[in-house]
Amino acid sequence: MITYITVCKNTILSNLKRGTNNPAIRVSKGKHGKPSRHHKYEATGTVRVITGEKPLPWGARVWLEVEET
Repeated sequence: MITYITVCKNTILSNLKRGTNNPAIRVSKGKHGKPSRHHKYEATGTVRVITGEKPLPWGARVWLEVEET
């Protein structure tokens, strides 16, 4: 299964504006899996950086695809 990792720009901007520390890394198992949020995430396996012509369902235009071993 492929894991998708993206960075949420809106969360980063919100943290700066409000002085909060919400996790900005979004990790989804598969394109339609329930996402989890992290401050730090370590992945093992084959990692690819993708800049897609078509964004992911949640709007990401650049992401990491991890095929975990």
